[in-house]
Amino acid sequence: MTESMLALLSSVIWWVLYSSISALFCALVAWVVLRWCEQGPPVFNRVYLACLLWTLLGVLLVAGVAIREGHVAPPYTSLLASGLLRVVLVIEMLVGALLLWRLVPRYDKRRIRLTSACLAVAVVMAIIFGIATSLGVT
Repeated sequence: MTESMLALLSSVIWWVLYSSISALFCALVAWVVLRWCEQGPPVFNRVYLACLLWTLLGVLLVAGVAIREGHVAPPYTSLLASGLLRVVLVIEMLVGALLLWRLVPRYDKRRIRLTSACLAVAVVMAIIFGIATSLGVT
């Protein structure tokens, strides 16, 4: 019982740690895109909060699909061919755009445009897939 609780606690700590690190990268990219789209700087801590919630959910969803499909070790080419993963990635991108749109104010205290949030999410995902492809993860 104690060992399983320690393993669960360790998994939760690593999940939050890796999600927060990746959320910082996503927030930096999204902040630059939103600054360009909105012609002014959005509030960075709100961009980070939206990206943190987005990555926490995204890691859970992708890990759940990987466990369900039985592809938890590299190479992940067969996992990327999964229709379920593609549906989950689309849902994750929609959730990311909605989180950015609802949580991030512009410099004039109004909400950013939904199209700006969609563009920020698309750029973040394109960069992530580009990095994954160049590293040979896929």
